[in-house]
Amino acid sequence: MSSEPVLNAKEQTASVIFPKVFSTFVQQQPAEDLPEILFITSYPPRECGIATYSQDLLKALNNKFSDSFLLRVCALESENTNHIYPAEVENILHTNQASAYTELARTINDNKRISLVLMQHEFGFFQQTDEKNLLEFLYQTIKPIIIVFHTVLPNPDELLRKKVNNIITACHSIVVMTRSAAQVLITDYGVPAEKIEVIAHGTHLVPHLSKEVLKEKYGLSGRKILSTFGLLSAGKGIETTLNSLPAIIQLNPDALFLIIGKTHPGVIATEGEKYRDMLEAKVEELSLQQHVLFINRYLPLQDLLEYLQLTDIYLFTSRDPNQAVSGTFSYAMSCGCPIISTPIPHAQEVLREDTGIIIEFQNSKQLADAVNLLMSNETLRKEFSSSTLQRIVPTSWENSAIAYAFLFQKAANSTLPAASLESQAPCPVEKIPLQYRLPSISLDHLKKMTTDIGIIQFSKINQPDISSGYTLDDNARALIALCMHYELTGDQEDLKYIAIYLEFITYCLQPDGNFLNYVDSEKRFTDQNDATNLADANGRAIWALGYLISKEAILPPAINAKAEKNMKLALLRVERIRSTRAMAFAIKGLYYFNLTKKSRLNSTLIKTLADRLVQMYRHESEQNWQWYESYLTYANSILPEAMLCAWLDVRDPQYKEIALSTLSFLLSLTFTENGIKVISNKSWLYKGHEVADHGEQPIDVAYTIFALSKFYDAFQDRDHLLKMKTAFNWFLGNNHLQQIIYNPCTGGCYDGLEENHVNLNQGAESTVSYLMARLAIEQYKNE
Repeated sequence: MSSEPVLNAKEQTASVIFPKVFSTFVQQQPAEDLPEILFITSYPPRECGIATYSQDLLKALNNKFSDSFLLRVCALESENTNHIYPAEVENILHTNQASAYTELARTINDNKRISLVLMQHEFGFFQQTDEKNLLEFLYQTIKPIIIVFHTVLPNPDELLRKKVNNIITACHSIVVMTRSAAQVLITDYGVPAEKIEVIAHGTHLVPHLSKEVLKEKYGLSGRKILSTFGLLSAGKGIETTLNSLPAIIQLNPDALFLIIGKTHPGVIATEGEKYRDMLEAKVEELSLQQHVLFINRYLPLQDLLEYLQLTDIYLFTSRDPNQAVSGTFSYAMSCGCPIISTPIPHAQEVLREDTGIIIEFQNSKQLADAVNLLMSNETLRKEFSSSTLQRIVPTSWENSAIAYAFLFQKAANSTLPAASLESQAPCPVEKIPLQYRLPSISLDHLKKMTTDIGIIQFSKINQPDISSGYTLDDNARALIALCMHYELTGDQEDLKYIAIYLEFITYCLQPDGNFLNYVDSEKRFTDQNDATNLADANGRAIWALGYLISKEAILPPAINAKAEKNMKLALLRVERIRSTRAMAFAIKGLYYFNLTKKSRLNSTLIKTLADRLVQMYRHESEQNWQWYESYLTYANSILPEAMLCAWLDVRDPQYKEIALSTLSFLLSLTFTENGIKVISNKSWLYKGHEVADHGEQPIDVAYTIFALSKFYDAFQDRDHLLKMKTAFNWFLGNNHLQQIIYNPCTGGCYDGLEENHVNLNQGAESTVSYLMARLAIEQYKNE
């Protein structure tokens, strides 16, 4: 088998082809109305890497798209086995029984709810029967079939080439997991490139916990950990590592090699524990008892991922040069392990000089040299780990699920392959409209980023970077988010964080009513406050204070009193604000302040600031440029939103007119038939120029959702609702890289969407922006 993660089936848990139409999340359809997709695969509790792969994929698809389709399983059973399967397994194909193939094809054809079939293929699955049985099934089935090839052998003889092409001809699409496998199909088998989809082996998102904490948890403190895992067989080449250990131990006497996993059940059936016995004998022969630990059992997924996270170097010593892909290899990469590997195609494709080291097959000296090099250079190991994560995160199960979902949609909407063996006419196939499922609301990363002082500005991946200090900007946004969360849930713990963020704003407020923005880890104001324009930070603080005050009915009196006192001091300087976005933030804050503390002074201040925006609009706007400035930069959507707030308070009709026209203009530049693409932070859009690509920030998407929410509430225009939900799907994978921006494992949000990668750091701005957007969208999830 090609992928062999060692997991307990009962304890496994679930941790992007770009759409051609808007994909939204809507109220769930009744299950009986959803199209079905049938998985034909080995499946847990069968002990098989492909079984684990299928279960992980099914869980990921359900987590992302459970409102779009129903997933059912037909489990592959070999001779003399009879597993007890979970509820999702509705059919069993006994691969050694010729009649079972025809019966399964008939069952699929007669079930009008089945839209398509996804089959996991490994030649070993079907070796107990004549190959024509599989081909007859493929050709008799009149629903689209997608086949996932887990093994693609190069340089085939004519018989193998014909066998593979017969299978491919009967299918809608072929999925492989590496570009090299796709190239082999094209070059050696003559498969048309357009029929091949490359979807990488999925990987689990992990929280990247401290190595030292995990080592202590598992009684491994003070050891340098080497590890490998998977179902044991001679093909693993583990003896290569054992032979290298004496040279490793000579320089690293604290090294410990973990061999994690049971022996493969197929090996047990044919030769028992012969291979493990040989390894144990070699450990004794080389006196390695203090440096090798066998973990001869299935591990719960969480434990397995923790063992990998505490690993200093992962060793992959497969002896099979044709092993196209390895699930164990992918798991290790997802945990940020520096990897030393033999040159299987998967390793050659994903490992680079900055992510790992490739050695020759069965070369123990090269292995020892590579381990000793990495063990002596902690900086290099950290660089490898960081680069590995950057390369592997795009292959998360969440992203794999998105890629498969759009392949399902493509297959269901296409014409079926020609003629089956029985010349049956294809039946209509139900199309699959994709609907994203809303992630649950999580404050985990926000709380992790928050100290007694406030929310830390930056993170390295998902680890708070205290050296980056704090900003008023981030704490103001965090205050709004926690007020929103408290209003939604009534969670009393939220009050602790509201108090922290409010106290930070109070600390930044100076006696003259001005706010400072930058605070270091020791709670000292930094020189950056003197070198940077602080107008926007002041505006955000006013917005946050006004928003909090608008929730006074649900908040403790002490919090309300402190916020109101700060607001009254800050308003002494509002008329001095001239920065465009700072004025908009301040208008929003005054609008919210007026909801519960209505005063003529507040409305006068709103009018003063709104009139300045009107004046800017009249000066800059023309037929093809309905905007306040001659360029679009960051946080653009807050300007029409501020004008709407001004109209809602003052009721000057020109405010409404300008709010609607400028929002429409902005939406025309940021929404396409495929989704949202906010103004790039790499190159702003100037009047008369084209929109630049790439460099999209979560905060701009979140502000767009906020604005659309306010406009929808005011005018009930369903186009605003559609765009609001479409914008939120940007976080879930509807973007030009077809990758998730929100990390459901940590509760954090990645810092940006670049041309070729996602910035994996999960700082305060992006995380709070996502949370604000998620909380804003919550009230519309049933509309």
